[in-house]
Amino acid sequence: MNAPAVQRLSADVCVAGQLDVAAVAWAAHAGFKSVVNNRPDFEGGPDQPTSATLQAAAEAAGLRYVHLPVSPSVHTPQEIARFAELLTELPKPMLAFCRSGARSTRLFNAAQQA
Repeated sequence: MNAPAVQRLSADVCVAGQLDVAAVAWAAHAGFKSVVNNRPDFEGGPDQPTSATLQAAAEAAGLRYVHLPVSPSVHTPQEIARFAELLTELPKPMLAFCRSGARSTRLFNAAQQA
């Protein structure tokens, strides 16, 4: 099982680029308790796994899964507020992902200031 490149943002929050089903299973084995998908379905084309596919894999692995799709360039106040809620609601450690990890990092930073 190949581990994705993961960046730690805090003691209990990490980010990564696009996960596939195998990476979701890896996340569970690595000790993560929840996964947040910040990428809209098919943003990367038809080969990108859908949120439904990733949710099924996450739940099968015992992870909580939330799909909070956001644009790569603009995060609305509502999206930032929802991410801040997820930071308090979801079991930790949490792994958020998008295409590269950058938008999840920006959401995390904005949520910390909200």
